[in-house]
This record gives sequence, structure tokens and C-alpha cells, in this order.
Amino acid sequence: MQTNWKIGTLFGIPLFLDPLWFVILGLATLNFGVAYQEWGSTIAWSAGIVMALLLFASVLLHELGHSLAARSQGIKVNSITLFLFGGIAAIEEESKTPGKAFQVAIAGPLVSIGLFFLLRVVAIFIPETNPLSVMVGDLARINLVVALFNLIPGLPLDGGQVLKAALWKVTGDRFQAVHWAAKSGQILGYAAIALGFAIDFFTRELALGLWIAMIGWFGIRNANTYDRVTTLQETLLKIVASDAMTREFRVVDADQSLRAFADAYLLDNAASPVYFAASDGRYRGMVAIDDLRLVERSEWETHTLQSIAHPLTEIPTVTESTAIAEVINKLENEQLPRVTVLSPAGAVAGVIDRGDIVSAVAQKLNIPFTAVEIKRIKEEGSYPPGLQLGVIAKSTVN
Repeated sequence: MQTNWKIGTLFGIPLFLDPLWFVILGLATLNFGVAYQEWGSTIAWSAGIVMALLLFASVLLHELGHSLAARSQGIKVNSITLFLFGGIAAIEEESKTPGKAFQVAIAGPLVSIGLFFLLRVVAIFIPETNPLSVMVGDLARINLVVALFNLIPGLPLDGGQVLKAALWKVTGDRFQAVHWAAKSGQILGYAAIALGFAIDFFTRELALGLWIAMIGWFGIRNANTYDRVTTLQETLLKIVASDAMTREFRVVDADQSLRAFADAYLLDNAASPVYFAASDGRYRGMVAIDDLRLVERSEWETHTLQSIAHPLTEIPTVTESTAIAEVINKLENEQLPRVTVLSPAGAVAGVIDRGDIVSAVAQKLNIPFTAVEIKRIKEEGSYPPGLQLGVIAKSTVN
């Protein structure tokens, strides 16, 4: 399994390197080193590696622009990673409004454009005969290219994020905006692949054509990811607690003794994980098995279940109409194994755990999950690696 390497932090944001970054570092060094050969081999290759590193420093600053814009909105930035195709900032959640989403999207290109103008000014003060003048000029042009390339209007590029923000503003529907921006990214990705093959065929510039095609493939893959995640986010808002809850609990007599309860239920091989105590037609609360250990066994005959039951007003609950995204957030934020669902009348309607949520989502999206897999999720209390609902739900509910 490929693991990114942590190389430090910047403004409190962890920085990582993808191992494939060294591939593009080598190619960039080769490109600049060959271009600067007129300066002599030693200077040329030294300048080549310096330019390659400065190129990625520029990419890092570009991503830092996105990150700081997001942080100014109170959004957590988990990391910045440099990889084969540049860099990516892992921003934890979506901005609250189209305007704020635009600010985060445009921040990166604005940093690159700012670097372009800054470097152009610096170049004015360096003699044209000095190799440093050429390097500064090249780095300025590269930053301009990075800015303009990223403004192409299709996800996952910054231009796609800008397009998404604009469509969100016009339609008022964030999810539809992402779908359209992702579709634009898919079209542009296929166009890049076609262009790459055309360059290979007509010009024999195999390296250039292959690189453009790879960028197109990367764009399509990530646009598809945006589309799938957005569909999942929509689903998490459409499914409500009553769709996912189960009746995997038992209602027991609140007036029975702890001894009678233990003998009747806890020695049963098919014991339920959840019990609710009720009497006179009313729920008195949830019975936590661990609470029995707080009572001396010699007193089990005289204590009733009602004496240890947790009232429904004191346990984690949601209503039947609560969106499943909010249920997931409650489970994750409070580190709960399950949550109780209450009916409009305040009675226990069901319970929901992570297995129930995965089962409901899988059914809605026709994702194949076997009963054995659902059972394992219930037992382990964690979502499968390929379906990180906790992360997705957090970015869904603004």
C-alpha cells in the first residue's frame, strides 16, 4: 500500500510527499537542465534541480492559498500533499455559501498570478546576462501557466470549483452545481486524452502526448469521484432515520427485579444488545447492561430495572424524520455505538447503528453488501474502508 511521507508543517498544516513526486521532480530537473546547457554542465544541472524545487514551492504556495482561504472560514485543512500532477489541499468540508466557495477556489490561482507579477518585478533588477534572470523569468511564466491551467472550467481543477460556485449561486443547488462541474471536467478530460493521442500520431512527440493524455485520465477519474461523492451526499440527506432504523431491541418490564431480568435475558444465547424498560404502557428508559455491575448482587432481588434505567430524555436520540447524514454525525461526534429513534409521540420507534446505515445506503444506491458484511460492521462499529460515511456526512451537513 502506497504511503505518503510527512515532510513537515506549514501554518500548522501537515505537508506530505507522494513517492511519485520524485518522478516529476526528476523529469522537471531533466527538462530545465537540458534547456540550460549553454551555461555549462555543472551550472545547468544545478540550476535544473533548483528550478524543479522552486516549481514545487510555487505549487505548494498555490495550495496554501486555498488552505488559508478555507481556514479563514473556520474550515479545517487536514493536509497538503505534493504528488505526480502537482498538489492538493485536503479541505475537510464545503464552504457555507457560493461566495465563500468561490473565495477558496480562486485563492490558489490568485497566489500563482501574484507570484508571476512579483517575479517579473524581480527580473527587472537582474542583468539580462545573468543566468538568474532567465531562471526568474522562466519561473514567472510557469506560475502564470499554472494559474491559467487551473482556471480551466472543469472539476477537479480550480476553474471547476469556480464554475461550481457560480452554478450554485445561480441554481441555489450545491449538489446540482457539482454534478454539472464534474460533467464539464469529464468532457475536458476526454478531450485531453484525444489531444494527447493526436499529438502522438501527428507530431511523434510521444512524451508530450502521453503526458497530456495522463492529465486527461487523472481529470476524468477525479471528476468521477466528485460526482459519486456528491450523489452519496444527496442520498445521505434523502434517507431519514425511519428508513434505516431496526427493531433490534427488546422491551422489558420496568418493575421486574434485576435478578429476574438477568436470569430471563442475560443468560439467553440470543440476548439483545439493547433493552428498554417499560411499565403502564410507557417507556421508562434504556437499560445499560454495564449498570448492573454498579449494584451489589446481593441487592439484585430488591432493585427493579426502573431504578437503573436511563430516561429517554437523557440518552442520545433522534426523530424519525432526521436525515441520516445528521445521524452519522451524531454517532461520530459523540462516539456512540448506536442511537435511539423516537416517534412523534416520544416512544421508541427503533435503533440505528453503523451497520443499519450502511445497509440503508447500499440498498438506496444498489451497492452490493452481504448480510455477513453488515453483521461485521455492526460488531466492529466502523464503516468499511471504501465507504467512509463519517467523513462524507461531515462535509454534507453545513
